[in-house]
Amino acid sequence: MEESLARLKVALVEKPSNPELREMYLTLREQAVANWLAQSAGAISRGDSRTAETYYRRVLAVDPSNAIARTGLQLMERTARHAKLVQEAETAVRKKDEDGARSALRTVLSEDPVNPAALRLWSALEETAAKNSASPQLSSALKKTLSIEFKDAPLKQVFEVFARTSGINFVFDKDIKGDQKTTIFLKGTSIKDALDVVLLTNQLEQRILDRNTILVYPNTPAKLKDYQPLAVRSFFLSNADAEQVAGTLKTILKSRDVVVDKKQNMVIMRDTPDAIRAAEKLVALHDLPEPEVMLEVEILEVNRTRLSELGIKFPEQLSLVPLPSTSGGSVTLNDLLHLTPSGVGATLSPLNINARGVDGDVNLLANPRIRARNRETAKILIGDRVPNITTTSTSTGFVAQSVQYLDVGLKLEVTPVISIDNEIAIKVSLEVSSIANQVTTTTGTLAYQIGTRTASTVLRLKDGENQVLAGLINDQDQRTTNKVPGLGDIPGIGRLFSSSLNQTTKNEIVLSITPRLVRNTPRPDLTQIEFAAGTESSLHGLSSRSASDSPSSSGDAPAIDSAAAPQPGAPTPPTDTPSSSSTSNGGNNAGSGTTQGLMRWQAPSQVKVGETFSAQLWMQPSQPITSVPYALSFDPKLLQVLSVAEGDLMKQGGAATAFNERVDQNAGQVYVTNIRNAAGQGDDSGATSPGVLVTLSLRATAAAEAAQLQLVTIAPIGLNGASVSMSSPSPQAIKITP
Repeated sequence: MEESLARLKVALVEKPSNPELREMYLTLREQAVANWLAQSAGAISRGDSRTAETYYRRVLAVDPSNAIARTGLQLMERTARHAKLVQEAETAVRKKDEDGARSALRTVLSEDPVNPAALRLWSALEETAAKNSASPQLSSALKKTLSIEFKDAPLKQVFEVFARTSGINFVFDKDIKGDQKTTIFLKGTSIKDALDVVLLTNQLEQRILDRNTILVYPNTPAKLKDYQPLAVRSFFLSNADAEQVAGTLKTILKSRDVVVDKKQNMVIMRDTPDAIRAAEKLVALHDLPEPEVMLEVEILEVNRTRLSELGIKFPEQLSLVPLPSTSGGSVTLNDLLHLTPSGVGATLSPLNINARGVDGDVNLLANPRIRARNRETAKILIGDRVPNITTTSTSTGFVAQSVQYLDVGLKLEVTPVISIDNEIAIKVSLEVSSIANQVTTTTGTLAYQIGTRTASTVLRLKDGENQVLAGLINDQDQRTTNKVPGLGDIPGIGRLFSSSLNQTTKNEIVLSITPRLVRNTPRPDLTQIEFAAGTESSLHGLSSRSASDSPSSSGDAPAIDSAAAPQPGAPTPPTDTPSSSSTSNGGNNAGSGTTQGLMRWQAPSQVKVGETFSAQLWMQPSQPITSVPYALSFDPKLLQVLSVAEGDLMKQGGAATAFNERVDQNAGQVYVTNIRNAAGQGDDSGATSPGVLVTLSLRATAAAEAAQLQLVTIAPIGLNGASVSMSSPSPQAIKITP
């Protein structure tokens, strides 16, 4: 291909004004570029970055200004650089260098806000920071336990006990009364919890000044303005409306300093660090991609015509006409007075034998494909806009005419409402109209009589489920009989003296609609939809449960369909990127240092185009597991996923399971979350024996040397929320023959 293009280019240099050479060169180059870009896209979906880079460079060799190839190479270079930065951030976390890790992650997220590995590690750092809001030295000192009993004791005496036990300095604001009394009875609690209780019950607040000093001041609006640290945070929104997000922040967080930039769809807020952390979680829930659905619609007009005409049609008329005389000319009065049989001409209508039958057919009106966003109305009009002229006259004799256009033809309106469980509620409004007659008014204005058939309904369908709406029927039945009077009424032989015409016309409009989910809103996990929000007066209040009871403290990796999961169309990180789940609990991972579990694919090595086959993902856990979120990838141009079925691995011991799956055929991704509930009498020891994790039913759609199935990411969760180490299997290559 390159040689052909090179020769054509040389010929163009010699003959630059030859239109045939230029057309041939441009056509061939366009075909080659389109083919190579498709090959590179397939290689990227299979995770083969080296092949994709080769095709991109072939494109740039013949078309140096190709933006897609340049962007693809830049994206691949950026992905590799981001993977290296994430690896450096994970190394920094293991070395307790939180600032270094955050600096590397900020670089990644500023260029790629949906990078899954960076988002997962950043979320782990945020959770750790939320649990350890104080400095490391303060955190270790405040974890010491004590038992304390005071009744009506001076407040500063209680803080003196805290200072001696923990070694932390306490500085008091001048407005704190020295004789303020407090009562406290606590046993076996940490200094941090005891300090929070004393501050809360005495309307006090604290601010960490350095590694060994805490400032205590009254919880009043004036003192909060003086001592409470503030930060400015900007949120660039991709999907949500900036004004709506700003209203949420003002209502939920009571933030007053919130600015909306409509031009950049950005929200800027100034508030405390606790409020900003809560705002980040609220904005993440708001700024989710808008669900979209592709509606495959077929509108058919079914015409059934049955015409039957049988019998003998005898002459119905006998016409007698006087003939002129033999001399020619006109018939005279004398001719009429002396009529003879030879002077009268006779005309008899013919005798017809009728045997005719006509059948109808089916007419397809339209077959559109409509892509619509969630809760947005999509409209289609196939037909004409007929002018309808209205004349208006006044008492003064002034006459004015106005034109209104009427839509005549096929008009379809659909409004999808996409639920988070991949079901689509569709409001359908169909109207089929035609001009039945033209009416001329007394003033000479032409008006139209329009015949119409309409149907409106609301459907709730699953992804890929077909529904047919029919019943808009126009049924006509006509019967006509021609017979010889008297003879045609005789039973039996009357059929010999009659002819019957039976005509049946049945016209029906049929609507077939099939929704195909293009993109849905990912279901957030529990740590995103529920988090501590302090008290009514302060976001920094007592937590309703300890950090050990919080689901975010166990180091669980986020679910596959959470905001940190790979989004369709986002760059997929290399499979050798180190997992960041071990850092979410400060390196205290139960799964570290243990043997990795094993996984492998079980699928045929060769299939034929159009053949349906199964592929199973087998797993041997190294530790008991209770939930497995994971994502699979396949080549959408070569394979079609028909169904995703749960295996027997998580059902061991008769345990009940929750199996959620979502297939994105366009992006070639399968997202699955498999959760095991307690078995037997309510105690769950987790799944330990090897078994099949999932079974895919697929169909081969095109021939290829190697169609790959690949495990993109997996984060098994063990007992007590511990992460389980798992070795990813090699991609499964399947040869597809014609």
